[in-house]
Amino acid sequence: MAQAITYTRFGGPEVLALTDVEVGDPGAGELAIRVEAAGVNPLDHKLRSGARASGEITAPRRVGSDAAGIVTSVGADVEGFRPGDAVVVAGATGAYATDLVVAARQVWLRPPAVSAPVGAALGIPAGTAYQTLRSLAVGAGDTLLVHGGSGAVGQAVIQFATLWGATVLATTSDRRAARVRALGATPLSYAEGLEERIRAAAPQGVTAAIDIAGTDEALAASLALVSDRSRIATLVRGKDADGLGIRGFMGGSPRPLSAGELAWRAEAIAVTLPLIAAGAFSVELGPSFALRDAADAHRQVEAGVDGKVVLLP
Repeated sequence: MAQAITYTRFGGPEVLALTDVEVGDPGAGELAIRVEAAGVNPLDHKLRSGARASGEITAPRRVGSDAAGIVTSVGADVEGFRPGDAVVVAGATGAYATDLVVAARQVWLRPPAVSAPVGAALGIPAGTAYQTLRSLAVGAGDTLLVHGGSGAVGQAVIQFATLWGATVLATTSDRRAARVRALGATPLSYAEGLEERIRAAAPQGVTAAIDIAGTDEALAASLALVSDRSRIATLVRGKDADGLGIRGFMGGSPRPLSAGELAWRAEAIAVTLPLIAAGAFSVELGPSFALRDAADAHRQVEAGVDGKVVLLP
């Protein structure tokens, strides 16, 4: 019998419970995986609390989408995997678990240099960052402004953008400025007068902006500095994007991602894993928790802890 974190009503972290669950054999196109680590994303607690609409709960609901582990069984019509393979999982349902059965298209082989916690930290952050940058066509010659550069998505945005030749400026707290600078961006504090400080730091102008902070000041600065609004995106104020004439990717946006955008999110994992193995991309890990302590993990993420929180079944 496997175990998984579930909840039967919306609410605070205390609604999460460790539950015995049945995990069947993998069917055609599927893999069975023993989970070694599961990533805890802000989306998880937004869904759990009801802050992000997800429909009525009619049965115990599982939590989590990103994990890393070991293949235990391979279903029919699956090629490229065998029992014992170390893998990364992204876009799954119920990743907070000891065991999973998932579609093979949601699984990637994990290089030996990539630990299970690092692999579990990739799905939403790397996928979101990569897709957003591709959607905005950020590359060499661009000056990119990132609002909220020290979180997991912000750090991934900075690293992809600098690898692709862009100049990056990122807002952050003074306490986190050193991490942002180490990744290759120019850190900017959240203090008053943000627009003027951005102009001083980027006299060449700003050609694209990504909002991960969600503040009115961040959106106002982006609108004032970037002439082409199709190159401004928000990841947290999606419901406001259309009214501002900018792009909204998830984050409450009423517009679903296109097939191409979803493909970019999947492609991100295949791109990121070899970069990590080569030392060209880093993941900042935060505290880890036992699976049974998922509620404490959610409390830490909601409080804004540094680094990526993971569960270790």
